[in-house]
Amino acid sequence: MSIQYRDIEFSPIQSGSVFLGTEKGGWMYSSQRPRHEVQCPEFYVMKSVLSQRQLQGLLELSETQVMLSGDRLEQICTELSKGFNPDEHGLDSDKTWEIRCPSEGEWRHAHEQIQFELMAKKIEILADGVSDNYRGAMMDGRPRDFTGIGPMAKHRTAIEVHPNQEGVTALSSAPMDRELNEIVARLVITPVREGEAVCVPLNADFSANIRGEIFWTFLLGVVPSFAIPIARGMGGYVTTGWANLLFGGLCAGFVSGAFWRPRRPTVLFDERKDSVITVRSD
Repeated sequence: MSIQYRDIEFSPIQSGSVFLGTEKGGWMYSSQRPRHEVQCPEFYVMKSVLSQRQLQGLLELSETQVMLSGDRLEQICTELSKGFNPDEHGLDSDKTWEIRCPSEGEWRHAHEQIQFELMAKKIEILADGVSDNYRGAMMDGRPRDFTGIGPMAKHRTAIEVHPNQEGVTALSSAPMDRELNEIVARLVITPVREGEAVCVPLNADFSANIRGEIFWTFLLGVVPSFAIPIARGMGGYVTTGWANLLFGGLCAGFVSGAFWRPRRPTVLFDERKDSVITVRSD
């Protein structure tokens, strides 16, 4: 059953799993790896983003066009969470509930169930901090904090909607230190995750990656570089020009890694939950 709170309708989302990222091995996909499972508890989400009328009421503004910033969004979430009573809406009072923007895992999981109403040319803010890839990402649906230093600390991960192709989205980021017309937000009512977070491993198997790269560079680059002149009856060039063939093969094999390498393994929630390596999210 939906929840009506402060003139906002929140639709129920059943608990379940969603997979984020890609298992493609090429370097061009490195920012989207590793593919991993995110398990979300039952929560509630807005099917559409906050409207101008809702923003005006929540922020008590009379502006014709209300633009969102980090401070304004935090003000909205804090005010709504402070006045929310789980008992009034039939929620489990043993849990602590909060109102905030969804994490990427919650957003993807909910979108699969109820198909969000998306606004073209808009950037929808998520609760996650910006990161280079999915290493260290949360696997229980809680937001991921920004762990670096510098100006990106004032950015948030976002879902950017394609201006022309309906339903096409991309993961992006947006600055939250100023008001922007393109920014929109939807909210979730979700239980606060207690205890240590189950996370994607912070580091890959570096030695295995190096061994694999050497193997595929040799197989896809060096071997064809020597085999082609032999097959064309130019075996003498293999002896005299081996240095050129070796260099060309290494370059070709190296470049091939940008587009193709064997698929990388998917990180499953239960495997990480049973691991002793977890990262505390404070």
